[in-house]
Amino acid sequence: MKKSVMVSVSLALFLLGGAVAFAQPNSRGVETIVIDSFDTDGAQNYQTQGKAFNWTWGTQTSRFVAEGYPKQNFFEAVPNSLRALRKEGDPDAKVLGVQVSFDRKGDNWFEVYPVGDETDENGNQKALEIPFAGVVSQIDFWVWGANYQYYLEVLVRDSDGRVHVLPAGNLAFHGWKNVIINVPTYIRQQSRLRTAPETMSFVGFRVRSDVNEFVDDFVIYFDQLKYTTSILSNIYDGYDLRKAFADDAENSNGGGK
Repeated sequence: MKKSVMVSVSLALFLLGGAVAFAQPNSRGVETIVIDSFDTDGAQNYQTQGKAFNWTWGTQTSRFVAEGYPKQNFFEAVPNSLRALRKEGDPDAKVLGVQVSFDRKGDNWFEVYPVGDETDENGNQKALEIPFAGVVSQIDFWVWGANYQYYLEVLVRDSDGRVHVLPAGNLAFHGWKNVIINVPTYIRQQSRLRTAPETMSFVGFRVRSDVNEFVDDFVIYFDQLKYTTSILSNIYDGYDLRKAFADDAENSNGGGK
């Protein structure tokens, strides 16, 4: 009898210990972060790594683009599934639209990417890669398809500097579609080098035409670009010391005689 009581007590303590362990908060801190709602062009105030980022959007195309293209603009619109999420006081709902036309069929492509305030020697705005926070598991956005056999890709740069192409499916559908991309685990999002980028970054979208598809008039729209991430994956005890020497040098230079 005593033996069975002891077994019961031990089992109860084991289950209680397991319950306590499973009830502890997840230190990885999974969150969903919006990169761009496309409602506030140039004023996103996206913050990560202690910095705020703002950008507009640019486009570039392959060589056989028709004269006067690509065309780009923002339009007041929103996918129906997102209307219920809007709150009083939110900016007017907008989406980013791009129209392209090519002079001939083939492997035509165009890219849509963030650009910052800096300009190159020709006065063109430089591309701005947007750093992710934490370790990203999914990239999520809405895209409007014109039912053409075109293919959509997402470009990201890993923490070692390599650009990866993530397939996002074809655009042979009408209207809005929510696209969710799982980020492969082989993409390095944390570098052991102190001089390397701290995280993976978003480079842009790329759209390719099927070699047999019509190319004289194509339109696409984007909305609500966000991602799911383990926000605390890169944080460790003593994280604030990683740039202590750089900060010290900056302060010394700024306050030197």
